[in-house]
Amino acid sequence: MEEIKADIVVIGSGPAGQKAAIQAAKLGKKCVVVEKDEDPGGACLYSGTIPSKSLREAILDLTDFHARSFYGKEHKVHEVSINDLNFRLYKVIEEERNIIYRQLKKNDVRLVTGTARFESSHTLLIMDREFRLKYQIKAEFFVIATGSNPRNPNNIPFDNDVILDSTRLLSIDRVPDTMLVLGGGIIGSEYASFFAALGTEVTVIDKKERMLPLIDSEIGIHLQTALTDIGLRFLGSKEPEEIVRKDKSAVVKFKDGTVLEADVLLYALGRVANVESLHIENAGLSVNTKGYIPVNALFQTVVPTIYAVGDVIGGPCLASTSMEQGRLAARHAFGAQTHYFPSFYPIGIYTIPEISSCGYTEDELKELGFRYEVGRAYYYEIARAHISGSNVGMFKILFHAETLEILGIHVIGRQATEVIHIGQLAVEFHARIDFFIDQVFNYPTFAEGYRIAALNGINKIKRKK
Repeated sequence: MEEIKADIVVIGSGPAGQKAAIQAAKLGKKCVVVEKDEDPGGACLYSGTIPSKSLREAILDLTDFHARSFYGKEHKVHEVSINDLNFRLYKVIEEERNIIYRQLKKNDVRLVTGTARFESSHTLLIMDREFRLKYQIKAEFFVIATGSNPRNPNNIPFDNDVILDSTRLLSIDRVPDTMLVLGGGIIGSEYASFFAALGTEVTVIDKKERMLPLIDSEIGIHLQTALTDIGLRFLGSKEPEEIVRKDKSAVVKFKDGTVLEADVLLYALGRVANVESLHIENAGLSVNTKGYIPVNALFQTVVPTIYAVGDVIGGPCLASTSMEQGRLAARHAFGAQTHYFPSFYPIGIYTIPEISSCGYTEDELKELGFRYEVGRAYYYEIARAHISGSNVGMFKILFHAETLEILGIHVIGRQATEVIHIGQLAVEFHARIDFFIDQVFNYPTFAEGYRIAALNGINKIKRKK
C-alpha cells in the first residue's frame, strides 16, 4: 500500500472531475485524480456524450442522410454496419482519451486507478479489483465527481443483446430491424432518432403526452413531425407493466393491456448517482430522497471540505455544466476569485434534427403573465438549408412585446447546437430583437435565421400599433 498526501483529491475523471483537477493544478496545488476504470474519461467518454454524438455524426455521414432532401423520401439509405459505426466511434474515443492523458500529465495531475471509498472526511482508501488496498490518500479537500449510471430496476431482465440500457446499447453487434424505446427524454429521444435514421422501425413509448416535454412545446411538436417523417412512431400516455425476453425478442405488456414486441428494447427511464461504493457515510455524508448528494450554491456538501459536482448532484446533468461546476468548486476550495454557477446556459439535444435552446419557453412566459411576441424563421426560408439538404427546422425568438428585450431562443435543425451561442450572448447582454435586424450576417448561413426571425417578430409588433 502507498500513502499519498495531496491538497485535493478528485474522485472521477469525467468532464467535472477533469476540470476540477486541472483548475486546482493551475492554482499550484497538488492534485490526485482517482478513476475506477483503467483509463480516464468517465461515462461521458465511454458510454455517454462522446459515443452518442460520435454515433450520430457517423450515421448522418455514412447513410448520406441529408441527401433525402434532394432526392425525396424514396432515396435509399446507404447500408451501414455496426462495424462501420464502431470504427468511427472507437477512433474518436481514442483521440479524446489521449487528450485527457496529455492534459493531466501537462498539469502534473497524478492519476491513480481503483475503487475509492472514504475512511473519514480527510482520508480516502483506494482498492483494486480484488478489494486489496492499493493507496491511502490524505487531503485537505475532496471533490466527488463520480457521475451517474443508467437506472436498472431489478425487475427488468437486462442482457447484452435484446433488453438494453444506453450503455449496453453501444455493444450490440447488429442494426436491428425493430426497436422499442421506453422513455421519451433526452437519451431515449436521441438514440431513437439515430436508429430511425439507420432504417430501424422505432417506436418510442412514454407516460407523457409528447417526447421531450421540458422543451418549448412548439419545438417539441416540430421534432415529432420530423421524426415521423423518417419513420419513427411515438406512443404517449402509456406505462409498461411487464418486460420480458421471448426467444430473440423483447416483449412489453402495458398497463392498458396492450402488448408490443421488437428485436431490441432500450430502457431509458432515468439515471442514478454513482455513489454506492464510496462509503460516503464514513465522511459524514448522505444522499437525498432522490439519491443525489446535496450541495449548496458553491458545491459544498454538509462537510465544507468535501465538494460534489456533475451528475452525482442531479440536474442539469450536462457535460458542459459539469465542467463549469468542477472548475468553480476547485476555485472556491482554494479561495480563488470565483462566481456563482450561472442560472442561464444553453441546452443541446442531439436528436435528428438537433435542438438547442436558452432562456424562457413560451409556456413559461404564459405562466408568468409576460406580454411577449414570437419571431420565427423556418429552415425552408434559409438558403444555407437548401444548399445543405436540411430543410427541416426553425428559429424561434421570444421577446418582450413592449421593451423588445429577447427572452428566449429556441432552434431546431442542422447546426442548432452551434448557432445557439449567438442567441445566448444576445440574451446575456439584454439585447433587443432589433439587434439582430441591424446586423449583417454572412450569406448563406444558418445563423442568418436570427435576422429572418427578428424581422418576422418585429413586423408583428408594427402591425399591432
